[in-house]
Amino acid sequence: MKNIYLTGIAIGFTLLSACTKLDVKVESEYVKENFPTTADGFNAASGPIYTQLSGGYAVDYWRMQELSTDEAIIPARGGNYVDGGQYAQLHRHNWTPDHPTVKSVWRWAFGGVSTCNRILLLFEKAPESSSKKLAVAEGRAMRALYYFYLMDLYGKVPIVTTFGDPTPPEQSSREQVFNFIEKELKEVIPSLRTEVAQVTYSKPTKWFAFTLLTKMYLNSVVYTGKPRFAETVAMADSVLVSKKYSLDDSFTSIFMPDNGPQIKETIFAIPYDGNVIKGNQFSRFGLHTSLVVKFSLPFRPSIAMSTIGSFYDKFNLAGDVRNTTWLEGPQVNPDGSPIMISTTNKGLNDRYTGSEPEKKINWQLSFSKEMVLRDVPSMDIGNDELAKAAGVRSIKYYPDKNTEPSERNSNNDVPVFRLADVMLMKAEAILRGAAATAVNGELQTPDVLVNKIRTRAHAPQISNTTENDLLEERARELAWETWRRNDLIRFKQFENSWGFKSDANVLHQIYPIPFEEITLNPKLQQNPGY
Repeated sequence: MKNIYLTGIAIGFTLLSACTKLDVKVESEYVKENFPTTADGFNAASGPIYTQLSGGYAVDYWRMQELSTDEAIIPARGGNYVDGGQYAQLHRHNWTPDHPTVKSVWRWAFGGVSTCNRILLLFEKAPESSSKKLAVAEGRAMRALYYFYLMDLYGKVPIVTTFGDPTPPEQSSREQVFNFIEKELKEVIPSLRTEVAQVTYSKPTKWFAFTLLTKMYLNSVVYTGKPRFAETVAMADSVLVSKKYSLDDSFTSIFMPDNGPQIKETIFAIPYDGNVIKGNQFSRFGLHTSLVVKFSLPFRPSIAMSTIGSFYDKFNLAGDVRNTTWLEGPQVNPDGSPIMISTTNKGLNDRYTGSEPEKKINWQLSFSKEMVLRDVPSMDIGNDELAKAAGVRSIKYYPDKNTEPSERNSNNDVPVFRLADVMLMKAEAILRGAAATAVNGELQTPDVLVNKIRTRAHAPQISNTTENDLLEERARELAWETWRRNDLIRFKQFENSWGFKSDANVLHQIYPIPFEEITLNPKLQQNPGY
């Protein structure tokens, strides 16, 4: 089993479910004997901040960011995977304030805020030390990350920095939340670590803070209406000049089940372990039942999740290793033998009209780009063998043969921030008007930056990079890494049509505030359009 670098999984901390539930009785009393005083003690006490992050990131948060785009889709298949229409609603942009994922992600993110506030209160009472200073800075940086997710998804949310106050918090504007995050990060940067090693792999460092600020400034027009592209470049350069990170020679290694701190470009990751730190279920939801032998899986994966043909078509550069992170067309086992499915003419295609519907046949599994609706309201594409194989499958988070079989949790760590994204953000900011800058003696134009990434991918070089080229490159490089919705909104393409979605309402760039949260806190006003 892969070593776990996320330490301090503290069971004794009870996480609050939402920021509006602030009248929860504090069951424990902080006394001198409870205060952490050593680096190990602060690390252990901080554990719930990170377990909260891993618990909701790779499923609910991921779905909210990706199923609302052209990158991923969960259609119904013969009545399976309907689940109240929640996946179809995310795809079609007709979600409501009582959508289960809209509610769960709000609870998850504000649960993270509440956990940070609770632990920071504990740290506040501890004796002064260098370990305390670092732990407080890391706690505030993680709270800033949770607030970034809230600001990005819901817009105007309450800013809560204390634990245990029963007073319903005031709602802040999106710009006020942006300013709060920016201030928090700038204040803690001097106290965060610069070390890049096992102990900082899943902890916020200076480079984490610079990367999050890069992301904030690149999207500042969306969040505040104010362009801050020069600052985007400056923050990106703060990471690039450090020489702390470099592009890994192998793109696919970044996402393998045995990935970890040895990956040279990961700035911040969520470590997953199938038995201890659960929540990575890409292989559970996104493959096919007939791929068990191909990937030596100890479980039967579902056929639920795939990508849309028009998105897969972006993976069209000759020699690009990123093309290999998808399964499309006829499938074979590792020994080259075809993956065959025993069925009937009618079982293969339930629209078969020939004279032998029950004739037994063997069909080679072949994933197709095309999806055809059998039932429009439920977004159902059917459940014959052709429908089961409709949709290109992702193996970017490579299927893990050591997946825990009962709940089907895999061991692949999930990167949140990595160097390639920083480089592409800098390139985009320059295309949008910032001046190109030199890093370690190299003038970094958009062409230079994009071609570094293409060189690693063994893809053709590019010249005269345009904004559209940049968006396409981000799609190829960062597919299924939770940034597509963010990118499409920034490039004004979130209202485009794809798959079975035609909604063009710009108000849907922000999700609604859950009804139950407004009931709990009457100071909250619903976002426009809901």
